[in-house]
Parts: sequence; structure tokens; C-alpha cells
Amino acid sequence: MKSDSASTTHQPKLAVLVGVISKLQDEDRSKEYLEELEFLAETYGVETRKWFTQKLDKPDKSTFIGKGKTQEIAAFIKENNIDVVIFDDELSPSQQRNLEKELGKKILDRTTLILEIFSQRAQTAHAKTQVQLAQYQYLLPRLTGMWTHLERQRGGTGTRGGAGEKEIETDRRIVRDKIAALKEQLLTIDKQMATQRKSRGEMIRVALVGYTNVGKSTIMNLMSKSHVFAENKLFATLDTTVRKVTIDNLFFLLSDTVGFIRKLPTQLVESFKSTLDEVREADILLHVVDISHPHFEDHINVVRETLKEIGAGDKPTLLIFNKIDAFTYEKKDEDDLTPITKRNLSMDDLKKTWMGALNSPCIFISAQNKINVDELKSTIYTMVKDMHVKRYPYNNLLY
Repeated sequence: MKSDSASTTHQPKLAVLVGVISKLQDEDRSKEYLEELEFLAETYGVETRKWFTQKLDKPDKSTFIGKGKTQEIAAFIKENNIDVVIFDDELSPSQQRNLEKELGKKILDRTTLILEIFSQRAQTAHAKTQVQLAQYQYLLPRLTGMWTHLERQRGGTGTRGGAGEKEIETDRRIVRDKIAALKEQLLTIDKQMATQRKSRGEMIRVALVGYTNVGKSTIMNLMSKSHVFAENKLFATLDTTVRKVTIDNLFFLLSDTVGFIRKLPTQLVESFKSTLDEVREADILLHVVDISHPHFEDHINVVRETLKEIGAGDKPTLLIFNKIDAFTYEKKDEDDLTPITKRNLSMDDLKKTWMGALNSPCIFISAQNKINVDELKSTIYTMVKDMHVKRYPYNNLLY
């Protein structure tokens, strides 16, 4: 192992994206996934030149995609000086190794790309430690795969020895030692953060959650008059920010934390445990949704599943449909007799769908243009006050 860092030091510039269309997907869903992957690539700092897709019942064990598609990508790479090939799924160590051999370029899968972005955007020692732990945990089994590959190259004699094996064994030991050291560091940080959370007294804790890039930090700034970093890119926020917020005469704590995404790497969820504790230990969740996104309902499901995964799926939740200023729909002509699709539903139509049958409250706003902000504050005020009265029936100190 030549580098002390688990991240890649060379920054590629031009990329092609590769997605497999399974039996469970349609063309629209595949397009949405690759659009998201392109946004991830842009956040990483590379320019996408072309998408490649292939319909497969199941990925190829050796190269994930078929031989013909691999050759097609190789020809495009050669003609267009492509630096990196990014796959929208997680590749096995052998698939990644075979693809690098066939295409002669850097191969990233979706998990590696997200880990690289987290590494780029981590600002504090805490976030950097969490990302490094996730990267090394992802790397360790891949070193195992590399060792197996080397063993086969030696003819599968079952004997162990040689410089290659010693190097891999050394790398595995170094990675295991680093994982152990990083876990120790995080344990210390976790204890410090748990102590900080306990010292916040009796104030109700409210957490902003949602898919990445839905406007959580913008709402945080709006509510707390603070200046949390907000950017139209994925994962603008990695470190949790907590602010004391006052609505009328009521105080509470509002936290803004990392956004969720489809196929969030397991290693990141485990490593960001202390960050996600802000969500896990919150009294009320503000689930922010970008209603202008054509597949916002899928995003809601991803967030709900992630909340269940971290043990926060049953908390009182306010669903905030943000970015109503960017919402558009295709109005049907009166003489158009084709079936109505989701794209033809106006905002009022949407409110009459499943949204109208929700048991939990929801609200429609534009944080960017400050639309319905008073209604948002009033709804949060009611939820926080009800929670406080329920928890501290004989305490009127905070309102």
C-alpha cells in the first residue's frame, strides 16, 4: 500500500456512466437513476460525456455488462480521451479488476463515488474520521479479493508465499489497524457528542431530514437566521449543525444533518452513527421533500426506509414539500383523450391524491422564495408546544 489515505488522489476529468436496466426497471426509471449518477459525478468534479445502458436479466459475473457493450465503451473511451468509467451499481472486486483490465481506465462504482464525494466535502476532523472509516471498511474485502486473484495466478497450489501475497497480507493488516484506530477515535468523539446532547437541557429537539439536495440547509437558515452552507449540489452538508430557534416565545433546538440517497453505502450509515444520532434522538422530524423532482415519491420512500434502518421511523413527523416555486406539470388539452399520467397533475390535483389521506401533517412551501413560511413556523410551533406540554406538564419555563 503506497498511500496513507483510502481515497483516490488523482482527480479524473471526463467520465462515461454505465447503468444496467433490470427486469424491474423501465426506461424512465433508468434515465432518472443515471441523471442522479451524473449529478453525483458533477459533485465529484467530473464532466459526463455519455451514458451507456444495457438491458440484462442479471449482471455478468465477470464484467457486470456484456462483452459487446464492454467493447463499445472501450471504443468510445479511446476516441474521446475518457478518464473514468462510473457504474450505477456496486461492483464486485473481480468485476472491477476485470473492467479495469478490459477498458484500461479508472473504474468507479456508485459506492466508491459516494465515498469519494464524502471525502472531498468532509470539513471537520469528525466528518473526516467517519469517511475514512467507511472507506477502509469498503476497501478491506476488496483486498481479500485481490489476494484470491493472486492465489489463482500462482496456479491454485494451495501454498502461500511470495512477495505478492506478503504485500497483500501487509496491506490487510495495515487496513485492519487503521479501522481499529479510527473506531477508537470515533468512540471518543461519540462520547463527547453524547455528553453535548445531554447538556442541552429540556428543550425539544427537532431534526431536518430528507433526500440530498432538497433544501434542508436553506430551511435551517430561514428558521434560525444562521448561515449554514447551502449549495445546489449533493451532500452539501456532512456535519450536523444545531441551532437554538425561537418562534414567538417558544425555544427549541433545530439540527440539520447529512441527506440520504438511494443505495446509501452501508459503511457510511455505520460510520456516521454519531451524526445520525441527532436524528435518532430527535423528538420531532421535519421531513423535507423536493416536490419539483419528478420522482419525489421514491425519495420519500428512500428516506422512510433509511429512518427505519437507523431506528427513527416512528417519530412525529411534519412532511414539508419544498420548492413549490419550481414545480411544473403538463396540462392536458380538453380534447386530449389519452390517459392522465402523473405528469399531468397540478399541485391541487396532487393534494387530492395520497397526500390528502395522510395521518401526519404536511405543508407546501418555497424556502428559497419564502412562500408559506409563516404557516410553516405556525405548524412547527404547534408541534413543539404539544410535545413540550406532553413531556413537561407542570413546566412553563420554556414558553
